[in-house]
Amino acid sequence: MKAYILVSLVPGLEADTISQISALPGVEETDLVFGRWDVVVQVQVKNIPDLSRMVINQIRGLQGVQATETLVGGIL
Repeated sequence: MKAYILVSLVPGLEADTISQISALPGVEETDLVFGRWDVVVQVQVKNIPDLSRMVINQIRGLQGVQATETLVGGIL
């Protein structure tokens, strides 16, 4: 399943944090954006529990990540 994770970053840590996110298994694309969120991360995972583990244990655990919001796609 495909999901999009919107990520807010700590100013000054953007480059390092984006690099770490991009290296995670399942991450297909990271796009720097302007607005409320700083990065849109496109991921491909097997199921909701895998997505939950990725967001909670991997992305939110990175230094430089302030907040996330997850959008699940491809469920039709």
